[in-house]
Amino acid sequence: MLKSILLITTAFAVSQPALQLASQTIVEDGAGGMARAANRMIGGIVSYVRWPDGRGAAGRSLCQVGIPHLASNPVAPPLPSGGHLIMRRVTAAAAMAGGNCDILFLGRMPAGDRQRLIGWVRDRPVLTVTDDDPACLYGAMVCLARRPAGLGFSVNLDAIGRSPLRVDPRVLQIGRDDGGAS
Repeated sequence: MLKSILLITTAFAVSQPALQLASQTIVEDGAGGMARAANRMIGGIVSYVRWPDGRGAAGRSLCQVGIPHLASNPVAPPLPSGGHLIMRRVTAAAAMAGGNCDILFLGRMPAGDRQRLIGWVRDRPVLTVTDDDPACLYGAMVCLARRPAGLGFSVNLDAIGRSPLRVDPRVLQIGRDDGGAS
């Protein structure tokens, strides 16, 4: 709880976008609260990623591979700007065979599939997000995790640094402060 308060306080000093991301660590009570929090967090993070083609986040394709850990039935995350991502469920093989994925959401899956996907993404403009690796050890760029005060995320700076994507430094700082890997 204290960490969330500190993140929110830090965000007030930083900017409104950072505040939106930090404040989304709180999970609503009731059925589906974690799924809604995860969707808001993904949408917030994605909205601060810049792809080399210059297009914004709206209309980007989010491909879900594997079974989500935090959200049993995820839906296309809304973006703070009001747009939505296009969500599709695909296999690891389909994603690598031209699945036209701008964002890969990696749920629970065989370790070999995860390794192949992470290797395939390297040097491609594809954001990788997972909810099945809280410490961000297996190569995804952003890792969602249940925290005592709600939902948080970590960032893998090495994976982000190898990518042609540009992630707003404020997101990177919040991800590191929230227990992020580096």
